[in-house]
Amino acid sequence: MARREVTPCAATTPEPRHAVQKRLSASHNNHSYEIRLTAQNHRPIQHLDASRTGTARARASRHGGRRPGAGRKSRPNSRIRHRSREPINRLLPAHVTIRVREDVPSLRTVKVVREVERSFARACERGSFRLVHYSLQSNHAHLIVEAKDRGALGRGMKAIGSRIARAVNRVFGRSGPVLADRYHVHVLRTPREVRNALAYVLLNARKHAARVGRTIARTFIVDPASSGRWFEGWKRLIGEAGPAPPADRPVATPRSWLLAAGWTRSGRTVS
Repeated sequence: MARREVTPCAATTPEPRHAVQKRLSASHNNHSYEIRLTAQNHRPIQHLDASRTGTARARASRHGGRRPGAGRKSRPNSRIRHRSREPINRLLPAHVTIRVREDVPSLRTVKVVREVERSFARACERGSFRLVHYSLQSNHAHLIVEAKDRGALGRGMKAIGSRIARAVNRVFGRSGPVLADRYHVHVLRTPREVRNALAYVLLNARKHAARVGRTIARTFIVDPASSGRWFEGWKRLIGEAGPAPPADRPVATPRSWLLAAGWTRSGRTVS
């Protein structure tokens, strides 16, 4: 008797790639059958219409993708735009500026300066982040820091900003945010840049005094709201304002060549 073959009906949709096909032979009542079995994964591949994939689907739903008006919205009076930070590594120091809100009292208050000094002494050295110099002004602070990479810089600045905020709130008995915006960072790449940054930060009080019509002698007293008392590169120095500096240093010893010694190639002293 002729052999009969039983085959499944033609599939209306293409079989998934992961389908496993098996062929079994069986006999019954002297008739042979060839059965084709298809074992499929419990999660078959979905065949999507090309018009609903990628950009077309994003445009149809209006969620995600590049489009006008997307992204974080700028806050009122925002000074620093949300852009990627400059690359930084352990060999390059950086000049960082942070600002406080308008309703926050002056950072140059004696009690705030002393409280910040005590707080910095516990956080100036964080392994991959170091606070080397600082200067407190009425509504902002200048910092010179070293960081292993961009992530270490972000974590270190979060700790420094938090300590400044807590110090201000403790002294004035207030609560709420203190910092006004994101910090601004400028990576220092040459000896001249580092020397200029040191002079700018440690002599920043002189610049602000000149703006309000006050003059400071060239043979000056070190700004007590800065780390100038722990700086050894002064050219002319008469004395120190206020009480003696605390025993615990609020700044760390620099490790990068540029900040430890390299800056002297552009001028051995700061005045």
